[in-house]
Amino acid sequence: MSNGKKILIVEDDNLTMNILEFILKKEGYALTIARDGSEAIEKIPEVNPDLVITDVMLPFKSGLEITNFVKENYKNTPVIILSALGEEENTVTNGFKLGADDFIAKPFNPKELILRVKRLIEK
Repeated sequence: MSNGKKILIVEDDNLTMNILEFILKKEGYALTIARDGSEAIEKIPEVNPDLVITDVMLPFKSGLEITNFVKENYKNTPVIILSALGEEENTVTNGFKLGADDFIAKPFNPKELILRVKRLIEK
């Protein structure tokens, strides 16, 4: 039951990745996974996702760098930044300055995640 919408998830933490995969597959999204920032930058042109969900702290390139890349090259692709609660408020501010469409703190509520994803992807 695919709704045809493609989401790129950029997350290096296995537990978080598994939770995201489970929740979003259940909703019928086609998922592409990247485990680090460099892999994400490579996959974006290949996949042309309808939405990018990225962690902030990643190997090689940060979630903010990914956000910047997406917004410079794929202006209409929404980006949701995931971040652990303890991370700097500056991260959120910088994310929004770079064009992030939403921000979700970890640990996240699955229902809230789905609502936010749907709000951005169904525009």
